Order: sequence, then C-alpha cells, then structure tokens
Amino acid sequence: MTAPMIAKQRSLTFLQVAVALQTAALFFQATTAGLLLVTSHGEMVHGVGARVMYGASMLYVLAAVLAWRPGGAAPRPILYATGSLVLASVQVVLGIAHVRAVHVPLGVLMLVLSVLALRGTGRRGGRP
Repeated sequence: MTAPMIAKQRSLTFLQVAVALQTAALFFQATTAGLLLVTSHGEMVHGVGARVMYGASMLYVLAAVLAWRPGGAAPRPILYATGSLVLASVQVVLGIAHVRAVHVPLGVLMLVLSVLALRGTGRRGGRP
C-alpha cells in the first residue's frame, strides 16, 4: 500500500468513527428524552448529552473535511456534515426554548439521517 492510500484509509476511518459517535450521541439523546418524563435528573442528563451531541456534530464536520482534502474522498460528506451541524444548532435552540412539537420530530429526523450517513460511510469512497 502506498502512503497516500494509507492516509486516505485513515481519514475515511476517522469519518466513520465521527459519524458513529454522532449516531450514538443522538441515540443517547432519544433515550434520555424518555428520562425527562420519569425522573428528576433527566433534564441534567439530557443537557449533558446535548453538549456531547453538538461536539460530535462538529467532529463530523472536521472528519469530513479531512477525508475530502485534495486527493481524498468525495466532498459530498462535507455537505452532509454541515447540514447535520445546522440541524444540531436548530435542535439546541428549540430545546432551550422548550418547543417540543418541533424538537422531538427533528430529533427523530436527525437520528435517521445519522444512521443513513453511518451506513453510507461504509461504502467505497466514503459517500453517504
């Protein structure tokens, strides 16, 4: 294997790890949303999870850019990662404002999109 191929493989692996982390954080958020209804400490756990999820979304953008760098993977994951970060930003604002009618469906949409992106990063070329 040549050095550029090894670097490309590492960047794709980093992208896969970043998407997997984001997907896990979103799944954790879905779980802790249920805790909000039944426990007194659910809001704190959900708030901490929100910060982790937002950080994971930023990491996804970084990983997509590093995977794309000239000679790397396709630039399409950058679009997906940026869209994910925008949705995460909207989600945080809606959560703080307690607009559950939009916050909950958007969270479900984000989880589905993240699972699809995770499925797509396993394909040849890292294209979700």
